[in-house]
Amino acid sequence: MDTAIVIGGGIGGLSAAIGLRLAGLRVTVVERAPEFTGIGAGITLWPNAVHALGALGLGDRLAPLLAPQRSGGVHDAKGRPIIRFDGAAFERRFGSPLVGIRRADLIALLRDALPPGALRPGTEVETVSREGRVTFRDGTSEHADLVVGADGIHSRVRAALWPAHSGTVHGGFTAFRALTHDRPDVGLGICWGPGTEFGTIPLAGGARYWFASFVAGEGTHHTDPKGYVLSRLAGWPAVVRSLVADTDPDAVLHHDLRVQRRRLPTYAAGRVALLGDAAHAMKPFLGQGGCQAIEDAAVLAACVAGNADVGSALTAYDAARGPRTRAIVRASALAGRFGNGLRSPLLGALRNGVLRRMPAAFALRQNEFAAGWRPPAITPGLPRKP
Repeated sequence: MDTAIVIGGGIGGLSAAIGLRLAGLRVTVVERAPEFTGIGAGITLWPNAVHALGALGLGDRLAPLLAPQRSGGVHDAKGRPIIRFDGAAFERRFGSPLVGIRRADLIALLRDALPPGALRPGTEVETVSREGRVTFRDGTSEHADLVVGADGIHSRVRAALWPAHSGTVHGGFTAFRALTHDRPDVGLGICWGPGTEFGTIPLAGGARYWFASFVAGEGTHHTDPKGYVLSRLAGWPAVVRSLVADTDPDAVLHHDLRVQRRRLPTYAAGRVALLGDAAHAMKPFLGQGGCQAIEDAAVLAACVAGNADVGSALTAYDAARGPRTRAIVRASALAGRFGNGLRSPLLGALRNGVLRRMPAAFALRQNEFAAGWRPPAITPGLPRKP
């Protein structure tokens, strides 16, 4: 096992390429877009993802790009606390704060950690075989000892090898997100209202990432996304509305939330592995989508480094990642139903009352499963079998 082709140049794909190079493979990343850039606003990195990036050798370069969330928590639509967030206690327990980073900055960091010759933008994949043969849209093809499908929720790799699991469905929510100027007085974190969630996290360099999601049917679009968000937040705290009001209208991104129609039974077939949204697209209500893709990459690299042949490596990878990611997918969906999925003001008030009585230590322990994960070591040096 000497060569790998990674299909998809997003966070998961680039992280996988870095890890596989550490494991001793020659890696090529193919991306259909004309360049490797971050599309989106910001992303929250939980400690599990920060530690995984450290295992990929990126800790020192990552640190200056991060901004920690020191306070906040969950609030109601009037700004009253429901669950308080103690950033210092969180960091002591999990070894890293909850941090925000611009998606473009993270992509640039990952991209720059790879040699330019390993990156092939503007290269569209047509299909993939179990044997590691990748066929491109221009009719050419290449073989690799390992192929990694990191090509997102609409993965062509998944469609080729798991055709019964290729479809997606609407997740019941529509989402908005943007970057705006930093506001030092904002410590809200997340606010819940009937059928509504609004969240914010600081970013390095004087910016702030905000996101909003609303219960909505499929294909719900608005000609003025910023105006629509403001209309939905009428009566909410002034600090929330001002974050949206201060945002450039052209910077507001709007999309439906989608998930896979059917859960994959395995993330590996032959010489091919899936990771990130291609394997386990999830609702965003735990902030773990990108974090799980980074975890996948670190574990895949460790499995490749620790196994001489591709079959053993992918068996170990699937066994390690399947149970954890499926549990995170379920927890994310539950968080959405329990959070802004509640459209009844009465049920929302009952939920808020129960959570306000929950001890702070109990609330912190609820993060253990996601945030407490640690990556395996990536130790290259095993002889490779073809």
